Amino acid sequence: MSLIPQEMLAAYWSDSQITTNLIIFLNLMGALALGLIVGYERSYHGRAAGMRTYGLVCMASTAITVVAGYPHFWYGGQVATLVGPDPTRVIQGVVTGIGFLGAGVIMREGFNISGLTTAASIWTSSAIGILVGVGFYAAAILLTVLAAACMQWGSVLENWLPSKPAIAIVMQFKYGFTPQLSFLQKIADERGYDIADGTLIINFKEGKSEWRFVAVARGKNKGAPMNDLAQDLTRFDGVENFFLSHSRN
Repeated sequence: MSLIPQEMLAAYWSDSQITTNLIIFLNLMGALALGLIVGYERSYHGRAAGMRTYGLVCMASTAITVVAGYPHFWYGGQVATLVGPDPTRVIQGVVTGIGFLGAGVIMREGFNISGLTTAASIWTSSAIGILVGVGFYAAAILLTVLAAACMQWGSVLENWLPSKPAIAIVMQFKYGFTPQLSFLQKIADERGYDIADGTLIINFKEGKSEWRFVAVARGKNKGAPMNDLAQDLTRFDGVENFFLSHSRN
């Protein structure tokens, strides 16, 4: 005698169950494609949340939403015999809890934000677990493959597509030196960059000014390399110290 009846196992791979998984397949792939398109717009402008983050979030949201549309196929179509309390409340609790966990891995240092893709992947993993939990095994496998492919090849696709790289710049000026924004804008313009709107931060302490801002290149290969910018800054009379880093703002 088998510990698990064969008909119960077969219910998870019945024709109707496979058809439902195929429909979920199409939803997941469509959501990933649309999320990548929206994410590319953000990535193109040098924002922190790029194609991978948007693709994962859009796909995971679809997975959780589409599950609610086929409750009669949950648990191999044995909802009446296996389900007691409303499972959607459990799903809601899982998604909310994982959201707080994902927020904990997001870090910001100056203009740089990191951990967004990791947070999105954690949330996607919760969606995979939900699909497995309700018995949509094939859909869970596809979501796993798509999520791994998105994280592995999304950055490659971002680098291949046209974009506008951004550099975070911190400039500390000598005592008594008064920098002019128009002069900095001119310098950035000559090197293929524009100072991003709303990123300028000015600190003044003990007679010294410190300016922080993000310079966005006009195209992937139109901005001067970072090492060239560093060499230029060493030749400016009013600059005492500076700091450059690639920025995702």
